[in-house]
Amino acid sequence: MPGVAVYWKRKKIILMKNFLLTSLAVLCLAASCKTSSTSDSAAATSSTSSSASATTSTSASTGDQSANPEVALGWKLGAQAYTFNRFTFAEAIDKIKSCGLSYVEAFPGQTIGGGIEGKMEPSMSAEKRNQILKMLQDKGVKMVSFGVTGAKDEAGWRELFEFAVAMGLENITMEPEPEFIPLVSKLCDEYQINAALHNHPTPSRYWNPDVVIAAMQGQSTRLGACADIGHWVRSGLDPVECLKKLEGHVVQLHFKDLNEKSKNAHDVHWGQGVSNVDGVLAELKRQNFKGLLSAEYEYNWENSAPDVTASVQYFREAVKKMD
Repeated sequence: MPGVAVYWKRKKIILMKNFLLTSLAVLCLAASCKTSSTSDSAAATSSTSSSASATTSTSASTGDQSANPEVALGWKLGAQAYTFNRFTFAEAIDKIKSCGLSYVEAFPGQTIGGGIEGKMEPSMSAEKRNQILKMLQDKGVKMVSFGVTGAKDEAGWRELFEFAVAMGLENITMEPEPEFIPLVSKLCDEYQINAALHNHPTPSRYWNPDVVIAAMQGQSTRLGACADIGHWVRSGLDPVECLKKLEGHVVQLHFKDLNEKSKNAHDVHWGQGVSNVDGVLAELKRQNFKGLLSAEYEYNWENSAPDVTASVQYFREAVKKMD
């Protein structure tokens, strides 16, 4: 009968359509499950990779602190480039790095070298500053401080502070005339740069910490001391007692050990002289000092890198032994 035939034909079409829809749904579900599984697997792999990376980073940091224990105390052990003043700044950086150090305090007037013309001075062009920063980055050394230096007028002082900002410095070491102290204090806050009053031996202006303390009165908290422990010894002063007087105001140090307590004394390997290096380190730790300690070895000028290396090794062993 035509009516029955039409009925079964339509029924067959409906069944076929349902079959196709069911098959399509199954295929979509399977694809969704596979994507989810792949995503979960990738996430797990990523998580494992991140965990491994974090572990590696932590291990590297721990390794650095093991080799350089001063890092845990917030100390940056570096060198004053004046230690290598018979060489260019570029050569000095190589020598500093060879001593196991990664921080430098530059001084004005040193020939730059390394294919860069001119001398280290605040008046250098922005292009030259960038060339120096690139050289330092390539060699793995950071310039943290500049000095001992100064200026004759406000324009000169501003140029110096602007140079410090451009080079990413923390400190400027200086011995300013008393009339410039209020200006220096103002610039410290304006440029967010520390000024460290440096002591050369008596009869220089800041040879005694009492003079430094008087100069800081009523000024910016960024105005402090660059404690040169060797020059204190040359002046007949006790470095530990001087540090106690300056507690809370030590911005950075020039680190030396001398063979005797006299103006004619010369540098020796740290721990072998009369500067009481261990006592100085203990006092800095007690004060919770944070900042730069510049090795400044002013002896055996032509070949002092081995002397600095030996001193750095003593320093780090001494730090490890501190409670």
